[in-house]
Amino acid sequence: MTTSSSTLPYELLIFDWDGTLMDSAGEIVAVMQKAIQETGLPERSPDQLRDLIGLGLHEALSRLFPELDAQRLRDWLSVYRRRYMSPSSRALLFPTVQETLQQLLKQGYVLAVATGKSRRGLDRAMTQANLDGYFRYTRCADEAASKPAPDMVEDILLRAATRPERALVIGDTEYDMAMARAAGVAAVGVLCGVHHGVRLRASGASALLETVADLPAWLAASASPERSGQGKVRLRKHAPQGD
Repeated sequence: MTTSSSTLPYELLIFDWDGTLMDSAGEIVAVMQKAIQETGLPERSPDQLRDLIGLGLHEALSRLFPELDAQRLRDWLSVYRRRYMSPSSRALLFPTVQETLQQLLKQGYVLAVATGKSRRGLDRAMTQANLDGYFRYTRCADEAASKPAPDMVEDILLRAATRPERALVIGDTEYDMAMARAAGVAAVGVLCGVHHGVRLRASGASALLETVADLPAWLAASASPERSGQGKVRLRKHAPQGD
């Protein structure tokens, strides 16, 4: 049953992709390492690579290799994109993600994605996951400034004609939380991705959920009788957790 948007705690739910909806961190790290080896760049540990998932590729590379010239970084990007877009490269959604998104749509939420992926990469991932048509708005790191800048969220708010207080960001990294905070939007962290709960909380998460599957219940609890005199939902607080 569709719920009136006036009774929902938020109108617009803005999801990160990798580590939030899709269990892709291992694949991304493996492809990054192969691209480093193929282009002869200095070795980086899996933890160093994993830590930067969620940023746009250019932003991640500038943090990994601040000393390298633009041509060598372009070479790495070319190899990475070729390997990641190969037919053998495929990650899977976390369990029950599709069912959860269907439930949220039926309840009347508008769904969006703000991701560090490229447009080509996101379109491919959505098609592989059978999620084409679920998200009304999507923004990628090659269309706006990379997280933690607020640009992707601000673009989505503008396109959706939604006030910041009526939107919620859901993500697995401190970059998602910082992006939301910079845009004046509330955020919740999920613990199925790459950053620890303590780190998510420190960067602005108002609540921590194990996975996106817990989101409908959390939203229902947020909508019930805990509205302040200004009509804003009091976000439930969870104790900081690890990953």
